Amino acid sequence: MRNVSPYFTWLFVRIGFSPNQLTYLMILCGMLGGAAVAVTPHGAAGLVWAIAGAVLIQAYLLLDCSDGEVARFRKRTSITGVFLDRIGHYMSEVTLLVGLGVRAQGAWENGGYVELGLLAALGAALIKAETDNVVVARAKSGLSADPATGDRALRPESTGLALAREAVSLLKFHRIIGAVELSLLIVAAAVVDRLTDGIAATRVLAVAVAVVAVVQTGLHFVSIVASRRLK
Repeated sequence: MRNVSPYFTWLFVRIGFSPNQLTYLMILCGMLGGAAVAVTPHGAAGLVWAIAGAVLIQAYLLLDCSDGEVARFRKRTSITGVFLDRIGHYMSEVTLLVGLGVRAQGAWENGGYVELGLLAALGAALIKAETDNVVVARAKSGLSADPATGDRALRPESTGLALAREAVSLLKFHRIIGAVELSLLIVAAAVVDRLTDGIAATRVLAVAVAVVAVVQTGLHFVSIVASRRLK
């Protein structure tokens, strides 16, 4: 998307969009993407809504690139912009995960899958909160946002934990709960469901996402506490 966004950024500058306006549009596209996948999992309409969700999430990613590019071009970077960008990621990813749960259930009702979507959404929010609160903790302690040791601070002090972290990172299973990757997986599941005339693939995806979110929340917490980022 970084290869495409400069062209759209040029257009946004010509139209007169401010960076924060683009960020608000980013949030809107992200949340509408989550709402779209929740509409229905059944039949041809289910596939159409899954594709619509994925397109909206791609627009969300595009705007996430362009708002910063417009801010830098116009020299209008701001703390408000950073705040809106972070909140936008929270809201969009949470909405998409809840939408997947509703889609897997077939409706907004009890039955297990909506609850799994809510659990996955909570995990995704906690992971982001864990990351953001490193900066908060350092600021409250009078330290700079980033450790002086740079990327080396990300490595756990324990050699065993460091190796385990590298192994998990290579698997990249955590990306399943990212909005962009997840939206494409929802489309893939919708295709399978359309071919099999069911929603089993979407339900398998919902379970996998919930499991990954829970595991990743714990692993991410341990990784931060065991690293040098809090020192």
